[in-house]
Amino acid sequence: MVLGDGAAMFVLESLESALARGSKILAEFAGYGTTNDAGDLLRPDRDGAARSMRLALEHGGMDPDQIGYVNAHGTGTIANDLNETLALRDVFGEHFDALMISSTKPIHGHALGAGGALELLITLKALEEQIAPPTINFIDVDPKLGFEPVPNVARPFDADVVLSNSFAFGGVNASLALKRYEA
Repeated sequence: MVLGDGAAMFVLESLESALARGSKILAEFAGYGTTNDAGDLLRPDRDGAARSMRLALEHGGMDPDQIGYVNAHGTGTIANDLNETLALRDVFGEHFDALMISSTKPIHGHALGAGGALELLITLKALEEQIAPPTINFIDVDPKLGFEPVPNVARPFDADVVLSNSFAFGGVNASLALKRYEA
């Protein structure tokens, strides 16, 4: 894990307000899920992460196969990456293999409290441009994880819904779903 620094900020407002102001609507905030495992300070909980993603899908009235890209929390630590991968497999089942998944932390580092905002911004741009950012410096598939994230070079995708995961110390989990806005 490499520490990073940065910030991102969002303006969330009702559709009515945005339309009245003539705003450019970048995406619809489609669903969220948050859980708190309150288990171990450093060891993430697979079930807590899975519940967070399921809650986001449920809140948005979405099926797992509607998600085209996931910006994984992906710290590059063995415990986190294994548990997040297992949670993703639990939530997405057969659709897991069709998902574009990457971690952008190798690019911007782990910005701790700002990490979730940076990743949500990147996820928003991925949705807007229909391009899954790469997991840079990817070398080979870890046999414990058994899948290849978007490796080293961005890839196009075609989906209307994306998901951003942020899983913090102490088991505080958040999953946010963004949906392409259709005027």
